[in-house]
Amino acid sequence: MKLTILHRNIDNPADGSGASPGAGRSGDGQLLRFAACTEPLSGIVLGCFNGDSSRGSERDLVAIPEEWRSPATVKHSNMVYYGDSLPVPNEAANGPDEWLNIADGRFMVHESHRRLNGILAGTKGDIVAVNVMPQLQAFHEKVVTTSQDKIVGFRRFYNDWAQLTPVGNDWPHYLFIKTSVLDVLLTDDALPLDFSTLIGICHARSLTVRCLSIGGKVTDLRREQGLLSLITARLGASTGKSCISGNDSSRRDSQKISADARLFGKVLLGEDVTIGRDAIIVGPTVIGDGAKIAKGAVIRTSIIAPGISVPPNQVIQNRIVVSPMPQKSQPCVANPAILPESSCRNHFRTWPRFSYARSVKRTADIVFAVLVLVLFAPFIPVIALAIKLNSKGPVFFKDARQGLRGRIFNCLKFRTMIVGADEIQQKLRNANQVDGPQFKLADDPRISTVGRFLRDTYIDEIPQFLNVLSGQMSVVGPRPSPESENALCPPWRDARLSIRPGITGLWQICRTRQPMQDFQEWIHFDIKYVKKLSLKTDLWICWRTARKLIKTFIDQF
Repeated sequence: MKLTILHRNIDNPADGSGASPGAGRSGDGQLLRFAACTEPLSGIVLGCFNGDSSRGSERDLVAIPEEWRSPATVKHSNMVYYGDSLPVPNEAANGPDEWLNIADGRFMVHESHRRLNGILAGTKGDIVAVNVMPQLQAFHEKVVTTSQDKIVGFRRFYNDWAQLTPVGNDWPHYLFIKTSVLDVLLTDDALPLDFSTLIGICHARSLTVRCLSIGGKVTDLRREQGLLSLITARLGASTGKSCISGNDSSRRDSQKISADARLFGKVLLGEDVTIGRDAIIVGPTVIGDGAKIAKGAVIRTSIIAPGISVPPNQVIQNRIVVSPMPQKSQPCVANPAILPESSCRNHFRTWPRFSYARSVKRTADIVFAVLVLVLFAPFIPVIALAIKLNSKGPVFFKDARQGLRGRIFNCLKFRTMIVGADEIQQKLRNANQVDGPQFKLADDPRISTVGRFLRDTYIDEIPQFLNVLSGQMSVVGPRPSPESENALCPPWRDARLSIRPGITGLWQICRTRQPMQDFQEWIHFDIKYVKKLSLKTDLWICWRTARKLIKTFIDQF
């Protein structure tokens, strides 16, 4: 038997994602309570908890707080209400099931039922707390660290994984209680609502408690994104008079829908809904009782609460609107945190066209690159001759790197290594002295004699000013990296690829080269630079770089 409990304390988590204007927030109302107690949403939400899994049956129940009782919830026969404690029906202890499954209704989880049933069959515990973790799904990678949080490797799961974990203080996604011990655990046919209190009772009455995590998907129904994804996914299976499509003329006649309004896909309508002319409704969308959609409004994949009036020409996309909207016609910007995955093309930072980052910085790059190339033009033939005499191979080294928004370009340098250095690197991989995707040796045997001087004085990077002139690089920016290095950290990758890579940068002048911290510093300073990009920051970096270059060059003699 399965009993899903919707807890009172379901305020939206403070995750920093932010809610859209007019969307559900803890101050405006609780999203899950709104969905569970409001027509026509309640039928979808509560139906998800009734017989929703292979373990489900018609005996599945949903428990909600007594104060949530509403006409919408009264209609559902599999509903129980709780006050200060959680009532457990008598049929749970007297039924044929070996386990009572208490599910946390704040989350919709999808896990391997076969694997979970196998674990339950083999456990010796009286109570088993189960949390579902996406990180333990098949084909996910786990970073393996030491007790000092140093990265030592990666572990890849090729099947959904399960592992024992400590018992937490909050309700798990699933709490399985053997029906044979319910009489020992229950007080007045009820369980305490505080999970820590429940676990304390289990220990006091010598009941064995086990806790484990298994691989699976988790949808947080307290968040706008999670609730929207649940509603829109379930709406496709909705039936009945209230679910219409654009060509359902009979249903149009029973509502106040203008003949000029256009409806596409699945649209779930409450009672007494008004839709004005030239309005566009794109499903899956839910519009509550008494809602009024003015002329020219556009609503796509959203939920409009009962009684809400949408102003003329308003654009609402991927939102849950539960509070009145301003009547001034201002298009609403969709919250990128709740867009479908296919709509989230990237997370690159952008700047206005006439800003320092997009126009002034590029102009300064061109002027500076021309000056440097003209200054070093007399020395380039001498450097080229020294490279050729010292070792076989070309004068210039070209390597594929990722530039602005991931565009591949050939990064130019004076060649400082012997031919075939890439093959030799694979043999030296175990001697790598830095963490992360980089490779560095203090006395790298692949570097030629002339190449070491060019590296120590940074003269080897002079050809990169040709990349600056062509718009592939900037004088100041993140270090240009190949795609293989950027693939290891997507948030860092998208931040650093928001701008052109640079010949010098914040990481290059601020890194400490401390053992096993270089990669972390690389990420930190790259992201910091993108956040604080300004003329002042670039001038400071150039000044620090100039000081370092002069000191390093003098030290060579």
